Amino acid sequence: MIRIEGLSKQFTTSSEVVDVLRDIDLAVPAGDRVAVVGASGAGKTTFLHLLGGLDCPSSGRVSIDGEDIYTLQGQALDRFRNRKVGFVFQFHQLLPEFSALENVMMPALIGGAGRDEASQRARELLAQVSLDHRFDHRPGQLSGGEQQRVAIARALMQSPRLLLADEPTGNLDSRTSRGIFDLLDKLHVEHGLTMVVVTHNEEFAGRLDRMLHMRDGRLEA
Repeated sequence: MIRIEGLSKQFTTSSEVVDVLRDIDLAVPAGDRVAVVGASGAGKTTFLHLLGGLDCPSSGRVSIDGEDIYTLQGQALDRFRNRKVGFVFQFHQLLPEFSALENVMMPALIGGAGRDEASQRARELLAQVSLDHRFDHRPGQLSGGEQQRVAIARALMQSPRLLLADEPTGNLDSRTSRGIFDLLDKLHVEHGLTMVVVTHNEEFAGRLDRMLHMRDGRLEA
């Protein structure tokens, strides 16, 4: 599902060149769940952004489902992100002026689906994350855990093969975090997802198929 070869990322400041990621090689079979752990500033979020086509590497290649994503440009890259990858961020990034239902519908509407079709799919997903009683609530009317469940439903809206999650419980208490972890386990089975999750929570990381440590820009098993 994922093949990474020689992936590196550098940032240039006024005084130096900073190596954030260094020559990473990785293969992830379809259906696997991979946790990436490490200290703050180790490059975990940058790594996730490169996997999802949100940033460009300095060198190397990333193939998702057989497609070299850095050969894609413009609308082709937009379509890849919209249809192949679901993103869950630490800060849920919901649009505050829209309801939970409308937030979940958004990727399908952007992808060209009709409103009725998108609404039906969004209702089904919100029911799967136990929020079928919150369709019309805006993000400010939801708890932190509910907001993150809406974000997870939105990430699944286009039936992606790959789910990328960046600290999905970083702002939640331990009880709510366990609920999110259990939900991700359930959705992994129901949707046949391949998952890469950046997390500081080693209890959750230990529940996944593989745990990788990011140290000095390199991944170690």
